Amino acid sequence: MEEKKIKNSESCCDVNGIFKIIGGKWKALLIKTIAQQCPKRFGELRRDMEDMAQTTLTLQLRELERDGIICRQVYMESPPRVEYKLSEMGKTLLPVIDMLDEWWDAYKMR
Repeated sequence: MEEKKIKNSESCCDVNGIFKIIGGKWKALLIKTIAQQCPKRFGELRRDMEDMAQTTLTLQLRELERDGIICRQVYMESPPRVEYKLSEMGKTLLPVIDMLDEWWDAYKMR
């Protein structure tokens, strides 16, 4: 069987693209937090992510929504209610994030 040769730059760019979507300090944690209780209200996320500034939370949620990982639902109530849930594409990230967690645990044990 012949192996397909991949240029290092192609492979690296693919990985970079992945981490542009889920990388950084907060995004994987946000994805996991939203997955635990779906839908999740903004106030609940603020409490769950207490070490994160509100502006950072808002920015991260907007980026995840822009990238199609989460869905945002606004209810026109007084006061307005906003809920977040994982999109179908976002749900496919859960096993990937779990694998990264397992890898990190193994890495720390070496």
